[in-house]
Amino acid sequence: MHGLAIDAPSGLAEEATLAALLRCCVREVAGPRGLVWPAPPYLQLRVGGTLLRARTHGGAALRFDGRPERLEGGAWRPLTTDELVALVEAELRGHNGEFAGQVAASREAVAAILRARAEAVPPADPWLASEQALVYGHPFHPSPKARGGSDWLRYAPEAHAEFPVRLLGVREDVLAEGGDVEVLDALGRAPAGYRVLPAHPWQLDLLRPVFGDELVDLGPGPVVMPTSSVRTVYLPEAEVCLKFSLDVRITNCVRKNAWYELAGAVELTDRLGPIFKEISATHPTTRWLPEPGYRSAALGTRLHEGLGVIVRQSPWAACSPGVTPVMAAALALGTPAVDPAAWWRAYVSVVALPVLELYFAHGVVLEPHLQNVLVGLDGSGMPAEGVFRDLEGTKLVAGRHDLSGLPPEVARALTYDAERGWARVVYCLLVNHLTEIAATLAGRDDELLRELWRIARDLLADQAAGLGRPLPLSDLLAGAPLPAKANLGVRWARAADRAAGYVPIANPLA
Repeated sequence: MHGLAIDAPSGLAEEATLAALLRCCVREVAGPRGLVWPAPPYLQLRVGGTLLRARTHGGAALRFDGRPERLEGGAWRPLTTDELVALVEAELRGHNGEFAGQVAASREAVAAILRARAEAVPPADPWLASEQALVYGHPFHPSPKARGGSDWLRYAPEAHAEFPVRLLGVREDVLAEGGDVEVLDALGRAPAGYRVLPAHPWQLDLLRPVFGDELVDLGPGPVVMPTSSVRTVYLPEAEVCLKFSLDVRITNCVRKNAWYELAGAVELTDRLGPIFKEISATHPTTRWLPEPGYRSAALGTRLHEGLGVIVRQSPWAACSPGVTPVMAAALALGTPAVDPAAWWRAYVSVVALPVLELYFAHGVVLEPHLQNVLVGLDGSGMPAEGVFRDLEGTKLVAGRHDLSGLPPEVARALTYDAERGWARVVYCLLVNHLTEIAATLAGRDDELLRELWRIARDLLADQAAGLGRPLPLSDLLAGAPLPAKANLGVRWARAADRAAGYVPIANPLA
């Protein structure tokens, strides 16, 4: 691509796509093979037999300064995404006919998003603006913005989309629901003997359900705004979020609510209520977003899952007056810190400490990655509350909870064994989350970055003492390597996201 005249969105998309793929190469391709080493002021690595280099800062977050380069004919030349894809394919061998196309599609999507944002009006709601800020996506994913389906841009949060949901009427004798879904009945009027079921218009285009006596189309409903996950939308009229099924692959997963996940959301909401109440006694800044009910149509598994919608509490309802919820992933793009050390201390306290107590004291595995955590900022911009969401990723440690009354499929979907649960907590909390926030706070100041991790270590050590120094946490504080999710590996293998493994990376707490 170098040497060609390209527009600004295409240039920014190329830069971001190259950076994400190169991070994956450092972490998953060259790193495990011992083919990464410092050569100040550069980090050098070898991929596909070619020597590459880049200036970096931010520790494990791998922020790049300037264009990465490759050695060719004894001279350093700018590296392109297409060249790096070819090197990855040469290094990993085997055959994956989808990989190059997925990377290219993600790059094209970023460019399209940038063009659309230039003409769109961002939302006035600061929380919603943070949900729609993730233009470039996951920094350690080879194709973070690759999306299946067509017409995706009209539903893209990054493009500040808004659209009306479609309202369906489900005949009461084929209604499938659980928990409290009273809010759905206020969205529109259904004929006698029917109940209102909101649907994502993109999903309806994909499913093409047959309308008849059991399922009727009631037309457009209230206007909604998509949040960062694409399929979860905010309904300001009712002050709730709605999590739809979406038969589209976004990054690693087809985003569909399986039937046991619909039931599991309600089950977890019931079980977690008392636990979060107990946690708030020791961590009064902790909040969570319950998912009190779901509704669908019992018209076979395809429609039961495809039309399933989960009701989720709005973050504005969870936060205290005067506290503004902001998605953590948006804070990783730029934090409002005046005093980085004080801001970080408050941040780690409201985000990390309750996650660890939930795991060790209650056998609850949160999935506190950057998109699943909202941070409530007070009037001065300081972290005041931590808000945890998305019960699909929340699990119970096997053997710590009585699940004997649940259907086996629901019970299996709700549990992790202790080892898998701990790996998930450590990856999401430290690798995906705190590493990125710390890198943003520190910028290019390596000494400040080290100081931030010293602060985090002290806070976690105090927490460990209060929890009786559990061995996994002691190992973490002693410097055990961190598990980093292998997103490139799972895409190369064309496997389901649940099959993704981990690669070890250096622990900044050491």
